[in-house]
Parts: sequence; structure tokens; C-alpha cells
Amino acid sequence: MNRYKVVKIASVFGILGNLFLLIIKGIVGLITNSQAMIADSINSASDIISSILTYIGNKIASKPKDEDHHLGHGKAEYIYSMLISVLIMLVAITVFKDSVFALFDNNVFNFSIWYIIVCIITIIIKLCLFLYTSNVAKKYHNLLMLANSKDHRNDMIVTFFTLVSGIFMYYGFNFVDSIVGIGISIFILITGIKIFIQSYDILMDKAMNKETQKEVMDIIKKYKEVKKIQHFNATPVGYLYQVSFTIFVDGNLSTFASHEIANRLEKEISALDDIYVTIIHVNPI
Repeated sequence: MNRYKVVKIASVFGILGNLFLLIIKGIVGLITNSQAMIADSINSASDIISSILTYIGNKIASKPKDEDHHLGHGKAEYIYSMLISVLIMLVAITVFKDSVFALFDNNVFNFSIWYIIVCIITIIIKLCLFLYTSNVAKKYHNLLMLANSKDHRNDMIVTFFTLVSGIFMYYGFNFVDSIVGIGISIFILITGIKIFIQSYDILMDKAMNKETQKEVMDIIKKYKEVKKIQHFNATPVGYLYQVSFTIFVDGNLSTFASHEIANRLEKEISALDDIYVTIIHVNPI
């Protein structure tokens, strides 16, 4: 199964799972008048939108290169990841504001056993989604899935504290509900900022990671004919990189021989998992 089909399936699972959680958390939040549970349900609503954006971004990114997009549409992943991060931050600000108001309004908590049940169901579903999307993100180097997996992980933590706040409120500590809501909002905001920075770095053509660059350099060093290299450049193309550089070889070599070295280098470097294409210019020395 190819990369984009796997991400598509994961997105659909995310939409269905979060839709179910939104409904049950929204109902229980309104019944119990819990700000933490209502905040948690709003978070689920944002998760649905995130999964939809993941689906759309993945669909665009899966399109092959064409006359107008010579390097394909891979950066759509990062554009939509950035949109998801902005959505996450907006949700965090909304939850923070509502929780602060609720703290001073002194809301009355109406305990229900369904509060506990919904929290447990949420944690189980989110754990399954986290493990699944995290595996997809690592296997296919997909930032959209990485953003979703972090979102699912955060939801587990958020719901755990929602559960803790319910226990405290059962014993009369109603202020804990709003404090947990504030804590949840800060946690969500930090996650959104981190995803935004990751997306921004790729869209601004941040250099490839040191590990991959070392792999490329190690391949070049194996070629004793290469006397030196200049103008090394790595540009992100979706989740891969376009690598270009200039090699200097013995000026007494024939044109064919010197370009054959470059051809072998290009083929070997392009075989690396993180490389989309390799372009080498040859100069005599």
C-alpha cells in the first residue's frame, strides 16, 4: 500500500473517531456543566477539522509533478500542517478564555458516572489512534501524520487531567475544573506552536538534517576522483530533498569519464530514502 493511501485511511479513522468523541463529550460536558469536559469536546471538534485538512493536504500532495509543478505537490503537506497548527492555537486561546471566565463564575459541577466512562473511552480510542498514526508518521516521514499523532497523544493527556478534575470536583473542589481547563489550553497552544515551526522551516527551505547530509557526504568521499565539492545545496521537496552541488575532478579526464563519475554519484545518492533527486555539476581542476 503506498504512502498516500495509508495516510488517507488514517485521516478517515481520525475523522470518525473524533466525531464520535465530540458527540459524547459534548453531551456529558453540558449535562455535568464541566468546563474541562467542554474544553475537551471543543478540542475534539478541532481534531475533526485537523483530520479533514490532513485528508485534503494528503490528496493534493499525492498528485505527481506536472507542467506547472516540476517538483510535484509535496509541500502541500506542510501548508496544511501549518493550517492545522493555526487551528490548534485558536482552539487553545478559546479554551483558555472560557476557562478563566469559568474560574471567576464559580460554576457548579453536576457529577455523573458518564463523566468517568466518557473519559475512559476517550483515552482508549485516542491511544489506539496515537499508536496507529505515530507508526504511519515514522514509517512514511509524513508531517501531517506526525501532527495528528501528537494531537492524539495530547488528547490522551488532556482527557486524563479532565478525569482527575472530575474526581476533585466530586469532592467539592470545583475550582480545579477551570484550572485544568487553563492547563489544557496552554498544553494545546505549545503543541500548535511546535507544529507551526516545523511546517514553517520546511516551507522556508530549511537545510536537511545532519544525519542525511552525512550520508550524502560519506557517499561522495568514497569517490577518490572527486578532489573537492562546492555549492552544496539541499532543498525540501515535500518530505524529500533535492540535492545539488559541484564536484571538481582531474582536468585531464575526458568529458565522458568525468560525467560518468557524476552519473554514478547521482544514482547512488538518489537511492537514499530522503532524497528526491540529485543534480551534480562537474568542473575540471
